[in-house]
Amino acid sequence: MGNVQILLRQHVGAPCAPCVEVGADVKKGTLIAVPTGLGANIFSSVYGKVTEITEDRIIIEPAEEQPDEFVPIDVPEDASKLDMVKAAGIVGMGGAGFPTGVKLNINLAETQMGEIDPEINPELPADFKVDCGYILVNAAECEPGLEHNIRQIEEQCDKVVRGVKYCMEITHADKAIFAIKKKNQKAIKTLQKALESEPAISMHLLPDIYPMGEERAVVRECLGVNLTTTQLPSAARSVVVNLETAAKVAEAVDEKKPCISKNLTVRGKLVGGNGAHVFMDVPVGVSVGELIERAGGIDGKYGEIIMGGAFTGKSTELDEPITKTTGGIIVTVEFPDLHGANVGILVCACGGSEARMREIAEKMNGKVVSVCRCKQAIENKPGAPLKCLRPGNCPGQVKNNMQFKKDKCEYIIIGNCSDCSNTVMASGPKMGLKVFHQTDHAMRSVGHALYRSLKVSKQVSQDIDF
Repeated sequence: MGNVQILLRQHVGAPCAPCVEVGADVKKGTLIAVPTGLGANIFSSVYGKVTEITEDRIIIEPAEEQPDEFVPIDVPEDASKLDMVKAAGIVGMGGAGFPTGVKLNINLAETQMGEIDPEINPELPADFKVDCGYILVNAAECEPGLEHNIRQIEEQCDKVVRGVKYCMEITHADKAIFAIKKKNQKAIKTLQKALESEPAISMHLLPDIYPMGEERAVVRECLGVNLTTTQLPSAARSVVVNLETAAKVAEAVDEKKPCISKNLTVRGKLVGGNGAHVFMDVPVGVSVGELIERAGGIDGKYGEIIMGGAFTGKSTELDEPITKTTGGIIVTVEFPDLHGANVGILVCACGGSEARMREIAEKMNGKVVSVCRCKQAIENKPGAPLKCLRPGNCPGQVKNNMQFKKDKCEYIIIGNCSDCSNTVMASGPKMGLKVFHQTDHAMRSVGHALYRSLKVSKQVSQDIDF
């Protein structure tokens, strides 16, 4: 194992402050950084010695021996389950990174989100309370090509269910619903068996389209409530928790284990083929390159390495470390060469940012001459990340395609959801526009169908009660 690099910001909020010094000996579970505001505790994921502390990370040289034992979280004997979750440094492990100890303390979650964005909750009274009716378990594994969430249900279902029940207890929720795609039949059968004696927990089957795992999409599909772009799930009396996060809650409560590892999928242009390599409990801070080598190594020339999913991930380098929110590592095929042709980019709230889209255009040797935004993508305030009005349900894109044509684009690069891509394809090719999706190189790399015209029905969601 090479040096482990623990980033000081692995969550929504400000970077943590180191609480160790260079030269310190650390163990798995040693507290090494603490929040300075909204954030979550950070721990060493290995036995070793701190060799360097920089502005954004703590670097640890691992010891040759790595025992399984860890330092338990430091909480009083009578600590509440919520206190354990906070002490363990758990964050949303589906990628969002919001501190779970804040999210599950639903009143505090509302207050702190208001502090982050006053437009959401400008002034909350001191006696403000949220009636939490549901824990919604995000088991959608939204990003195509990733498989570690579904694998965890298949192999560690009991732990996940325990974590969900703890989340229900902490929030006083009456019910829980697993949101899972209908295609994952093995995981569904495993979950059905586990829930036979859990009358308060049910399943909701989702269609296999992107982005069914977006938080507001989960609320809409499970509860039939359409949240605005400024509303939190609490407006629908719910808290949305990723299933891996739920498992970490179980570890914190049952074992007093800090959040020091991550499950993830590595796949793409690798020696041995493009099948998924699922790695469970990888120490946070291990390098991208080390995980790729564990998966067989890169097969020849490649386009780029994506950390995260094909839609929302970012390009990365071999020496970069994984964090608590890293879900995937995808090694892609080489990019096509557009030989300087005029390109339009269509930015969507469900995919990459404009900067990411421009990066892809540059790697394809295209000249960006026009930029449009999906008609449903809005900013809650200037400079804020885009939010979709109705994630996964998109109107037509004829107006944008007409603008691309007017701007003399030969190609367009889109980053849209399944339905939105479908609406682009309804008119774009008829206007002579050649379409690339920002995920094309990743989808070709993992053997997944390209995002173009929608081939599956959107109306296959259903509830399963036990």
